[in-house]
Amino acid sequence: MNIHLVEAPVGLLFSEVSVNEDEYLKEYHHLNDSENNAISHWLRQARAKGDTTETDPVLLNLILELHRKVDSLERFLKNEEPKRVPLAKSTTIESIGFEHFKIKEDIFKEGVSYYGRVDMPTYPKRDIAIFFVAMDKSLAKITKIHDGDEREWSAYLTSRERALIREAKENLR
Repeated sequence: MNIHLVEAPVGLLFSEVSVNEDEYLKEYHHLNDSENNAISHWLRQARAKGDTTETDPVLLNLILELHRKVDSLERFLKNEEPKRVPLAKSTTIESIGFEHFKIKEDIFKEGVSYYGRVDMPTYPKRDIAIFFVAMDKSLAKITKIHDGDEREWSAYLTSRERALIREAKENLR
């Protein structure tokens, strides 16, 4: 089996699924729902109706992100921490593929299913929830990820790959 991985340092918190599967599933769905707040829902409906055809999409996305930032600041000022399920272990993903990733340490148990939160270094910065199974002590295959998060993961992979190609070309000169 040939798995294509690209160097991409990303933070990962994880635990074995068997420890608290119901709570992990709730958080998995909640993290996706938090991205689907009222303003995001309104924007999707407006786009579906065609109400945004004459609006600059970049400007619209910036306004949406400003709204999210204001919400985040409001939660911070009210000292409202996002409720997250505690996860047992923390590590760094060293390389990613479309369906796989590899961590630095050999700490997975082969064949065991895990739940994790990946600290995506994209804009806007946020955590994505994933379920994965260990293929060996450091390699994992993603088994469950939300559609939007999968697109973000793939876009990040592609951008990292482009950056590494540019870097390699510059080193050849």
